[in-house]
Amino acid sequence: MKSNKFFSITSLFLFLMPWPLSPTHAAEQKPITLTYSNFFIPQEAQAKLGEAWAKEVEKRTNGKIKITYYPGGKLLKAEQTFDGVLKDASDIGMSAFSYNLGAFPVMEAIDLPLGYPSGKVATLVINDFYKKFQPRELAGVKVLYLHAHGPGLLHSKKPVNKLEDIKGMRIRSTGMSAKIAKALGAVPVAMAQDNTYEALLNNQVDATFGPMEVLKGWNQAKVIKCTVDDCCVSYTTGMYVIMNLKKWNSLPQDIQKIFDGVSAEWIIKHGEAWDASDEEGRKYTLSSGNKVVSLSIQEEGRWANAVRPVINEYVNGTTKKGLPGKEYVETIYELIGKQSKK
Repeated sequence: MKSNKFFSITSLFLFLMPWPLSPTHAAEQKPITLTYSNFFIPQEAQAKLGEAWAKEVEKRTNGKIKITYYPGGKLLKAEQTFDGVLKDASDIGMSAFSYNLGAFPVMEAIDLPLGYPSGKVATLVINDFYKKFQPRELAGVKVLYLHAHGPGLLHSKKPVNKLEDIKGMRIRSTGMSAKIAKALGAVPVAMAQDNTYEALLNNQVDATFGPMEVLKGWNQAKVIKCTVDDCCVSYTTGMYVIMNLKKWNSLPQDIQKIFDGVSAEWIIKHGEAWDASDEEGRKYTLSSGNKVVSLSIQEEGRWANAVRPVINEYVNGTTKKGLPGKEYVETIYELIGKQSKK
């Protein structure tokens, strides 16, 4: 009788005592922490958009995802970002394909001087291009979304009005823009964007290639005097936002859908931000006393002929690798026309 009473009391005690959460339940309560590396400096619009994207993901997942954001290359430098994400040094990363020239033969087509009219068009084009060709060079990561800047132009410390003015000029450039600089008769100087201001200031380079936004966003209007507004040969720079594939595959499907949803919305935000930044850069450089030069139709034709070998070289090079380079170029021309009409 006593034994039964003791058993009943013990059972009641065990029933009422607070049990620790099961490992599964505890894991559900603990947020998934991720790191995000971005080479853009904090005050730049693309850095702010990256941070806003992270906060939106956190919000829509009700705190199930926590993202620690590192702008300004604090975690990974621009050229380290892709491999860093691939090897899990950062879970998420934003950078440019051009910082690893040769590693992305398909996506390099985007950076060719094909006459991009705006950042919005370039951003829509790069996403359409990626969806159509799904290049194997990006199969090792989860591509969240892509974006691309507005017309890449020449910004120099001295006036430029004709092709001869560029001969021998040392131009800061990366990836495809370095080939453009060489085709125009200049000397390309490989350099990341965050080093450009000091290089111009200290006369290490005479000019730089970039969209109008660099004149304000990267403060370069203070160290240049002239911008050549020549969109007939304007290039862009393709940017990526990627996630470590193993980390992506470990996320629950409902969380993955939220990432995809937010990323899809951010495509147009980046395109519009690029154009807004370009307009700010234009106003800022003019208010600083710098000139924006428009070439004559005849001179534009000379520049276009000068850079044509860059496009031909890309087509021939990719063809030798068994890739349809000609189709890539023709597709981009078609997409530029299509997106420009919207």
